[in-house]
Amino acid sequence: MSEPIISVSGLRGVVGRSLTPETVLRYACALAAGLPDGPIVLTRDGRATGRMLADVVRGALCAAGRTVIDAGIAATPTTGVLVRSYAAAGGVQISASHNPAEYNGMKLFSPCGRVLDAAAGSEVLRRYREGDIAWVEHGLVGDVQACPKPIDEHLRLVLKTVDAEAIRQRGFRVLLDANHGAGSIMGRRFLESLGCETIILGGEPDGLFDHPPEPTAENLESVCRRVAESEVEVGFCQDPDADRLAIIDADGRYLGEEYTLAICLDHVLQLRPGPVVINCATSRMNEDIARNHAAPLFRTAVGEANVVEVMLTQTAVFGGEGNGGPINPQVGYVRDSFVGMATALEAMAVRDRTIAELADDLPRYEIHKTKMAVDREKIPAVLTELERRFPEATADYQDGLRLDFPESWLLVRASNTEPIIRAIAEAKTHDEAVRLCAQAAEIIAAG
Repeated sequence: MSEPIISVSGLRGVVGRSLTPETVLRYACALAAGLPDGPIVLTRDGRATGRMLADVVRGALCAAGRTVIDAGIAATPTTGVLVRSYAAAGGVQISASHNPAEYNGMKLFSPCGRVLDAAAGSEVLRRYREGDIAWVEHGLVGDVQACPKPIDEHLRLVLKTVDAEAIRQRGFRVLLDANHGAGSIMGRRFLESLGCETIILGGEPDGLFDHPPEPTAENLESVCRRVAESEVEVGFCQDPDADRLAIIDADGRYLGEEYTLAICLDHVLQLRPGPVVINCATSRMNEDIARNHAAPLFRTAVGEANVVEVMLTQTAVFGGEGNGGPINPQVGYVRDSFVGMATALEAMAVRDRTIAELADDLPRYEIHKTKMAVDREKIPAVLTELERRFPEATADYQDGLRLDFPESWLLVRASNTEPIIRAIAEAKTHDEAVRLCAQAAEIIAAG
């Protein structure tokens, strides 16, 4: 790739190729130029290249006349909390989320402590492409302020959302796979504050991943074995910037990322019913859960910013994405693995259920995900052909093409973060989900 992958609220790319110091500098300045007066929070996720890129961003923002509040290594949801706590003008998180080690990137935050929405992100992209950077004279150069207790407020907010004492009384034995990411900074203190006996894997945030960073079943095989061997009650697995969470049960069974949101949603709606928001690639489990609790459910295009926008307009009590990203407005409008862990532990404690039992109590579907390389200019024709080949389905073009059948669905869409097209199918059986994806792949390949 010669160009970074640009999404609504940031960008990412391969360091030294599609992501260069010049790109990062220009994008940081393009963000700053559109923000109101005030300091800008800067964090990073622990990747080996993060310090270098943070140095570039810090210098660029100061040269543009901005004060930088440097919180060092922190989880992405922590960044959102810090922006609000400091009444900052915005924030920058240096992170490539779940991408491999050679990647890095930037997530951009608004003054509200959420990632930029589509309109604001488009303006940043326009300024970046125009390339007109306004440097200040020597007397107006910004300074750098340290952030002495970066996790305290985030920790307080998450603990406030659950019955912490009920969790402490259970004394859960927990394994946390932080995989050398930013989640390790808050992870041990968070779990120990809930009275958990904790085993931490990858507890140093140095980006030297023990396994590929996306918390999928195939990437977590060794962690599943470790969970089973360690006699813990639950295993939690974070991605490098700790906004996503996958769950493993006591037997080492990978429950996965889809179950994170579903377990949380089922528990939250028992305590405080209200509207919920998910994206169009998230499991139908959540739709059934919402219906069981008489809660309105809204679907959006894929992307945290899209989910948050509808959560705000609908005054949602909870939301998130099926990639393991729950969003609790009581903490912030950012996907948050710590929200996921706290809510799951509370559900286990107050309902006296194992994590396996909580998962098995949910409506059962099987989801299958594939991806393939497709020229972007061919995608519209491919989607049209898919709709033609499945006339019995209800078509929705909100984000790519979603085809809904009575007991299954298929979504085909271009990735926001990688140069690929994704096909996701969910059905009552795994074979049926695989069949739907295979049919889509054949049609796409022929196109």
